[in-house]
Amino acid sequence: MSGGEICDARFCKCCGGVSEEFQFCWEDTPKPYLIAVRDAAEKDVPDLMNEENAMRWIRSEPAAFCNTQDKRVLSQVLNDYDQETADFYRWHVGYTQEELMTLIQKKTGIDFGYIVDLIPLERGKSGRITRLKIVGTEHSLVIGKELEIRRTLSETHLYSSAFTVEKSHFETGIPQRFDIHGAGWGHGVGLCQIGAAVMGTLGYTYDKILLHYYRGATINTLYV
Repeated sequence: MSGGEICDARFCKCCGGVSEEFQFCWEDTPKPYLIAVRDAAEKDVPDLMNEENAMRWIRSEPAAFCNTQDKRVLSQVLNDYDQETADFYRWHVGYTQEELMTLIQKKTGIDFGYIVDLIPLERGKSGRITRLKIVGTEHSLVIGKELEIRRTLSETHLYSSAFTVEKSHFETGIPQRFDIHGAGWGHGVGLCQIGAAVMGTLGYTYDKILLHYYRGATINTLYV
C-alpha cells in the first residue's frame, strides 16, 4: 500500500536492468512507488535519459537480477512459447530499407517515402524511448509513448522501446539497413518478473522482493 491506498502494482517480464517510471508509459501522473529501480543489490540508477549514456547501457550487458538464462528460473514466470525467447535482456532486430518503409506505412497509414532516420527525442529513466521522430523523404512524424513506438516498428511489437538504431549501407544518403539493438521485455514499470524470480532463488524473501521494486510502499495485512 501507499498513501493509504492499494498500489497500482504494475509488472513486466524483464526490465532490462532498470525499471521504468509510470508517467513515461501512461498518464503524466507519477506514482511514488513506481520509480526507476536498478535491478541489482544496492546499485545506483544510471542517467539513462541522457542519449549517450542510454546507448552505452543498451549496447552492454551490465549485471542485473533479470540478466539470466537459467531455464529453471525462466520456467517459473514464462509460458512455454515465451521460453523459446532467449535474447530478452539484450536483443536485436534488423530491417532492410524496403522492410522498414513498408512496415511503418502499414502501421501508421502514412507514406513516409524512404526512411531516413529514427531519432529518439525523449527517454524515460530506464532508457525506454517515449518520443520517437520518424524522418522520411516525404513525411516526418513524432510518435509515442512506448507502446505506440513498439507497435509501429514491428509486425506485433518490439520487446521494448529501450533501443538504439544503427544505420548502414547508404545509397545516395539513404540508409538501406537499420539494426535495432534493445534492452528488456515489456514496459519495464514496477516488478520485473524474471528479476523477482532470480531474487527468490538467491534467498530473498517475498517482502524484500516486493519492496525492492515498489519502493516506499508498505505491505499491510487487512481484515474485513
